[in-house]
This record gives sequence, C-alpha cells and structure tokens, in this order.
Amino acid sequence: MDIRPVPFDHPDAVALNDRVQLEYAERYQDEGDITPLDPAMFAPPLGLYLLAYDGRLPVATGGWRGQEENEWGYSDGDAEIKRMYVVPEARGRGLSRVLLAALEDDARLRGRTRMVLETGTKQPEAVSLYTSAGYEPCAKFGHYRFHELSLCFAKPLLG
Repeated sequence: MDIRPVPFDHPDAVALNDRVQLEYAERYQDEGDITPLDPAMFAPPLGLYLLAYDGRLPVATGGWRGQEENEWGYSDGDAEIKRMYVVPEARGRGLSRVLLAALEDDARLRGRTRMVLETGTKQPEAVSLYTSAGYEPCAKFGHYRFHELSLCFAKPLLG
C-alpha cells in the first residue's frame, strides 16, 4: 500500500469524495455531507490530506484540518478528521487504522492537541473504528452539531 499526501482537490481525491458522498446519501437518505470544505483547509501546515493506493488505484482517503475555538464548538488546538473512507472492495485490510494513525501523527507533529471527528449513528463501522482507537464521545461541534443522528468524538494528542 502506498500512502501519499495530495491536495484535497486532486482528481483521485475528488473521485473518492464523490464515492463517500454517495454512501452518506444512501445511508442517511439525504444529499450527503454538506459541511463546507475548501482545499486550503487541508494544505500543510494547516492540515493534511492522504490517499492510499493499491497499485495505481486509489482505495482509501482521509484528512485533517486545523480548528481553533469558534462558534461551531471547536476548541483551540483541534485537528478535525474529515473524509475518512475506504472503498468497499478494499475494506477489512486495516487501511482506515493506518490512515488514522498517520493523520494523528502528523497533527501531533504540527502542534495540534486534540483530534476530533463527527460521524453518525448510521455508520457503526466508523464508530467502532474510532472508539477502538481511543476516541471518546465529546460535546457536539461543527456543521451537524444540532442534528440528532450526529455523534462527535475526541482524542487527546499530547501527553
């Protein structure tokens, strides 16, 4: 497996983002995740976006973007996980754990103090991944902080 940093608007990243959006739309019977995202949010040192390739095929993706205390419920030093996704044909191989660890390591190296993420009640696989990796429920934040199907988790990066 080859894991590479890429811009959020890289063609392979866009293709996988389209796939994850379709999965969100199917699971939640809506338009997918409408959280506003901009490629600059993932540009180092403010964030990082990774793609995992199996040969020449992109099979997994994930990124983090820095956050500071604001009206959306974030805290100073937060790094927010976004767009974690493994294509169905590559699931069960531990790619999400490898990507998650790489994102945590990078955020930690860049001085972020807490990794946060939002997922939903209709994504039990994601909840299982994050809780088994040491994430704990936290106060809701972000675009879906008032949505009943939203679940938010956090993990300290320092100490």
